[in-house]
Amino acid sequence: MKLGFFTMPIHPLDKDWRQSLKEDREAFVLADELGFTEAYVGEHITDKAENITSSIAFLAWVAAATRQIRLGTGTLNMPNTHPATVAASMAMLDHMLDGRLIFGISPGGLLSDAEMFGNLDANRNEMFLEAINQVLDIWAGEAPYNIKGKYWNISTQKTLIEDVGQGYVARPLQQPHPPIVVTAVAPFSKGVEEAAARGWDPISANFLMPAWVKSHWPRYVEGCKRGGRAAEPANWRVAKSVFVAKDAATAKAYATDPDGPYVYYYRSLLTKLKANGRIELFKTRRDQPDDEVTLEMICDKLIIHGTPDSVADQLLAFQDEVGTFGTLLYAGKDWKDPELGRQSMILMAEKVMPRVTAA
Repeated sequence: MKLGFFTMPIHPLDKDWRQSLKEDREAFVLADELGFTEAYVGEHITDKAENITSSIAFLAWVAAATRQIRLGTGTLNMPNTHPATVAASMAMLDHMLDGRLIFGISPGGLLSDAEMFGNLDANRNEMFLEAINQVLDIWAGEAPYNIKGKYWNISTQKTLIEDVGQGYVARPLQQPHPPIVVTAVAPFSKGVEEAAARGWDPISANFLMPAWVKSHWPRYVEGCKRGGRAAEPANWRVAKSVFVAKDAATAKAYATDPDGPYVYYYRSLLTKLKANGRIELFKTRRDQPDDEVTLEMICDKLIIHGTPDSVADQLLAFQDEVGTFGTLLYAGKDWKDPELGRQSMILMAEKVMPRVTAA
């Protein structure tokens, strides 16, 4: 099992934005130093707590400070950005990273973003598919472009000047394009199957109950079968909320503190998912009554905490429950205590993962 990093950071509303961004960047640099294989960052425009507004801009900031780790958009919300902007920006970022880019995409899940961009009542899945198809068409095509769609038309036919290069969109360094991953949120996600059929791989979200994480693998297998490729567990990424400390008392206190970053994270998500009618994601079974879905139950089920030995045992038990996967994505949280936040990542890489690998 490989170790990666995934963050859609949820910071306190009154925290200095400069400080939260600085700490988020430090987490990526630390992950690179510790040998994490890949790291992803999410983006939202209209969320004061999730205050990374552009995954592309953030990764460009991180690019020169990292050496080996692959960096991914986690995810780029396709309906909210013109496909030509995505194609050009991702191509440049892939070159900046010397081919270390992973292209994470989704329809976007934050409804206030959808309202802001005028697609709240639109078919965002349809927009998502058109957008990614057009990005891939740009990269595979030649200028002048003439790509027509329901939501976007892309052309440089009237303004192409071949001699000076006007009217061209750059291609990424990785050919035909960077690896594509999609986040899997819904139980028994049909999107996982469709993505796998196209050669893309899933990331199962860290706020899903184990039963729903487990439901993604059969969908992935079916999609790979349709796409004529083998379903490799190595290509399945699973995100998980983990906190590791040198002693169990510190780990429990930090991970379960009602005012700590882990409980705060799930309190924020529970509030949003309730309002959006998606509380099912936090249920342990589909017929579970809504009033049984409490913050305490969610944190107890979804946060792994303890000493390195204990966390390793819990991760192995989790893998036994959901099935074998290739990369565990350590889910980043706010660094309320920067020393403990850094120490947890260090212990995860240097103490926990060797135990997991040995087992």
